Amino acid sequence: MAFFVTRSAGILIEPSERTPLVTLDLSAIDQIPVLRCNARTLHVFMKGQGAARVIRVGLSKALVPYYPLAGRLKEGVPGRLQVECCARGVRFVEASAGCSLVEFDCFQDVESTPYDELLPEKYEDSEDGREPLVQMQVTQFACGGFVIGLIFCHSICDGLGAAQFLTAVGEFARRLESPALDPVWHRDFFTCHKNTPPEILPMELPPTPDYQLNHVNIDITLDRIVQLKLGFRHFTGQNCSTFEAVAAALWRSRTRAARFCTATDVRLVFFANCRNMVQPPLPKGFYGNCFFPVMAEATRDWLEAAAFADVVRLIQEAKAELPGKFARYMEGAYEGDPFAPPLAYTTLFVSEWGRLGFNQVDYGWGPPNHVVPIQGSSIIPVGIVGVLPQPHKGIRLMTWCVKEDHRQGLLDQMGSVLSSP
Repeated sequence: MAFFVTRSAGILIEPSERTPLVTLDLSAIDQIPVLRCNARTLHVFMKGQGAARVIRVGLSKALVPYYPLAGRLKEGVPGRLQVECCARGVRFVEASAGCSLVEFDCFQDVESTPYDELLPEKYEDSEDGREPLVQMQVTQFACGGFVIGLIFCHSICDGLGAAQFLTAVGEFARRLESPALDPVWHRDFFTCHKNTPPEILPMELPPTPDYQLNHVNIDITLDRIVQLKLGFRHFTGQNCSTFEAVAAALWRSRTRAARFCTATDVRLVFFANCRNMVQPPLPKGFYGNCFFPVMAEATRDWLEAAAFADVVRLIQEAKAELPGKFARYMEGAYEGDPFAPPLAYTTLFVSEWGRLGFNQVDYGWGPPNHVVPIQGSSIIPVGIVGVLPQPHKGIRLMTWCVKEDHRQGLLDQMGSVLSSP
């Protein structure tokens, strides 16, 4: 079925009140080369007639306390990013579609979702050619529902920070006087390593691979998650988190499906929130980047033959090393670049989105039916642990992590895990 939207030209939404015109430094984590990109997501709401007008007002008001997001990035010195708080605004596009969300299954099928129609078109500020830090398209559907297509500069916020900002937009859209959580900039918690010169080295890109990654969505009920966690407790006497159980199942299933060479080392990488590991802990309301990679490693042979409980324990052991590694990184004593793990088909990246806060944002019509992450790279295997669309409960595992000839194998392996007694 063809899908078309009618877009407005788009406008820049400025803060509704005068804000400070200053230049702010970013933290050393904000400066990481791999974060110099835009994160793209779709937020699907089943009702919300006139949503664009309401959200536009909420945006303008939220940009007063979150005034750096209305600015632009610049390099104060070569390689060092800053935010010029110039109140230029965020980009906002109104659009309409003459069909219902149900006709397209509320865009639950990630492979057939028309991202380009639901996201703002490429744009550069006519004043100086720089991109806005936030770009949003609100597409109204004939059924009364709407979809927000969001483009967010990752150098400014991590997922928790972006969700915090959207929550504030929703609060102002619902005519609250102020956000429940005041934003805190506080990027001086980590400015640079003590023994490292202040330049940012370019990220080394891997050679172009000879594969294309396929999307696979796997839904896991709450009952099955409980069974997996109880099974781990039965064998070990310990508890595990939902994320650990799902990540272990995906990592082992993907390895079995991919049929790597016998001697190959395989890796699982995920990024952990480190706000409470900073001394003193970062204040509530901090919306910058503060995370650190955790990497579990094993040989293909070991992982394929391992019991589920052993894979979970390997992940827990890697997590247990996080505080010490992060402390060494903060002190400038960490060897190598932890934010540059091997980018290869044998490395699986897993991210947990269920706790970020996107699924709780309310612009006046309740939380979204579901949130759709958009693939950022065609060569980096990724699995995202989200939540099932409302009103269902459970986990939706959204992945682009296997080649076409491994897709059915992944489904079969995960099916076996999820159907086991």
